[in-house]
Amino acid sequence: MWFNKLYGSNFLNDSRQADPKRMGKRSKLGVNPTLSLQGNQVRVLVEEMDGGNYTCHLGPDGEYLNHTTILIQLEPDNKTVILVEKSLEEGHIHCSASNYKGSFHCSWTRTESRSSAAVLLVKAERFLENIPCELSADGSGVHCKDINCPYKEEQHRISLTIYIHSYSRLEVYTKAFYLRDIVRPAQLPNLHISDGRVFSWNYPDSWEIPSTFFSLHFQIKVVPNGHACNSEEHVLDKITEETKYEIHVKAKRYVFCVRAQDKFTRGPWSHWSHCM
Repeated sequence: MWFNKLYGSNFLNDSRQADPKRMGKRSKLGVNPTLSLQGNQVRVLVEEMDGGNYTCHLGPDGEYLNHTTILIQLEPDNKTVILVEKSLEEGHIHCSASNYKGSFHCSWTRTESRSSAAVLLVKAERFLENIPCELSADGSGVHCKDINCPYKEEQHRISLTIYIHSYSRLEVYTKAFYLRDIVRPAQLPNLHISDGRVFSWNYPDSWEIPSTFFSLHFQIKVVPNGHACNSEEHVLDKITEETKYEIHVKAKRYVFCVRAQDKFTRGPWSHWSHCM
């Protein structure tokens, strides 16, 4: 069971027939306890971060009967320590989708001091309808699929809740978003040059069709040779809706960069594709 306050009391129960010899013991992080109370129902005072496993035995040194794990969730205004905050705008969870078919992926990063923290539960829903999700093997992300009419206009946000614990500390992280706000086109394929100055590319295979309805526009950027596409120094910076572009620049050596964005929702840009 989970204990949702900084301190308080909790009941440990043993469903077997009442026996005064049955005793409740506390075991925290593998250390055997000082708590020793008799009865089928034991009331335990939990203070601050004093969580852990509470076990019931048949007598002081008797048979193990059962145990209850108590995790401590601090008040909402307390600072979280398990996950890294990516940015003030994005929070602790990053979510993205490559199209509007309903699949999306969310990821998070544990802080260095809490690298072994384990995910207890991930819950996703939209307007009280559950969305099935699958946790990644390393517990650092989740893949979900909203199967309810993915192309209809979104009236309600997707709500994602993650319960994660480190030792006896429990933290809850939430994120709410529309699918249209996280759709990022895949990197543009088949970027090539012809006639020495005409660059062309294709829509991503994962993007929606027909492209006349799910339109992309493209940012063209030409940077000096040896510079990255996200460099602030550039020779040319244009927006086009065509899948080709003819360059007229004086520089003989340069890097041609292109990326895509949904023309209508203006969501996240794809990662850059480049050609020299």
